[in-house]
Amino acid sequence: MSRGLLRRSIYKSPAQLRLMLAPGLAAADALAAMADAVRPGVTPLELDAIAERAVRDAGGAPNFMLEPGYRHTICANVNENVVHSIPVDRPLEPGDIVSLDVGAVLGGWHSDAAITVAIPDPARPDRTEAIERLSHVTEQAMWRGIARLATAAHLNEVGEAVAEYVHANSDYGILEDYIGHGIGRRMHEDPPVFNVPVSRRGPEVRPGLVVAIEPIISAGGIDTVVEDDDWTVSMADGSLSAQWEHSVAVHSGGIWVLTAPDGGAAGLAPLGITPVPIA
Repeated sequence: MSRGLLRRSIYKSPAQLRLMLAPGLAAADALAAMADAVRPGVTPLELDAIAERAVRDAGGAPNFMLEPGYRHTICANVNENVVHSIPVDRPLEPGDIVSLDVGAVLGGWHSDAAITVAIPDPARPDRTEAIERLSHVTEQAMWRGIARLATAAHLNEVGEAVAEYVHANSDYGILEDYIGHGIGRRMHEDPPVFNVPVSRRGPEVRPGLVVAIEPIISAGGIDTVVEDDDWTVSMADGSLSAQWEHSVAVHSGGIWVLTAPDGGAAGLAPLGITPVPIA
């Protein structure tokens, strides 16, 4: 979720980083449970209930519910919907692409993560290929951003890595109005995490930095509109979109993806990066 940034200290102590492990795993549990449940006929509202149960079973609470006026555990962004989409009771269909964004709070510490699931349509192989490719490029752009964080001197190198991968592998659009963010005692903290190159370098990457890296990619343009519910953001041109997100901690030993059960090992291995557990 990317609604508003709040200014707070961006560096955490080693003890605070350890406290962020549990909410990260709660979000990972919710993502895994939803990924297992996505299929034609399932509704976003049903996925919302699955995610809430996973978060609470892990000892946490849904932090999206702390956003004023929001009553759900997830945002479920289907097809042309981009971010902040309220879960509805319309069943998912073959050929849909759905981004599932979830967060947890546990012990006063927050996590935020998202996956995109493409639902194949055997009757429309071109559609299936298009949605699977959009999700794949977005996911790989996220992992490039995370890998760059492991070696970067300054945070805004992340956006350079994301954009470099997307532009080299597609003609997709990178949304610039919805970006990543710091995370910790609040779900949305400084610093902003851009998905494109910007003129300033951003804060120093050093132990204690925790950020949510979340590229949001469109198969068409990058202009968006807010729907009448005042939450759901959709592509102005009706194009498909995808979102992938992880909360990532920098510590004295390296980096650790808090919202991945393996710390990001599988996603980072092809990029030559080995995440190091937080001691």
